[in-house]
Amino acid sequence: ELRGKVLALVPCQRLLRDLGRSLISKEDASSGMGRILAYLRKYPFIIIGGEELGIVSGIGEWARRVRQLRVEFGWSILTGLTAREMAAEGEFPLDGVNVSEMKVTDYILISENEDREAAHRWNVANQIRKQKGGVRDKILAFLKENVGKPVTGEELRYVASDKKEWARRVRELRTENGW
Repeated sequence: ELRGKVLALVPCQRLLRDLGRSLISKEDASSGMGRILAYLRKYPFIIIGGEELGIVSGIGEWARRVRQLRVEFGWSILTGLTAREMAAEGEFPLDGVNVSEMKVTDYILISENEDREAAHRWNVANQIRKQKGGVRDKILAFLKENVGKPVTGEELRYVASDKKEWARRVRELRTENGW
């Protein structure tokens, strides 16, 4: 009986995905990832819920596509968790945006420009993340690899293996250690 009910809902889910896909024309974006990017670019600097991205993308793997946009294509998309941590440390880059209520599955596009160097930085971040050592040492190593280049909070959070204190360690490097 339960399986029959679930199977009866499958066509509804397909229709909802088709409807979500239709919101952005194929000329503007022909893939789920393209629709996500088009939507975020239409609403930069605005908190977007993951449910919205799921609807507009029309795909189940929407969160993976957001990650690809960040990692492989260099779009500055912050997750709610990172945005809140940056704000708590006074490091959030946008004035007038209240990120205190952002959920983990919320996102915000903080730059309208693609960063083509991001893929390289993510590869470097991945190598440093796997090294032995403390969070501060890993962050410093990543920053040294990127002297004179802007890095994102998402990258620093990743290097720190998603430890909560990553923003504090960056501040300590700046204020206490003179970097």
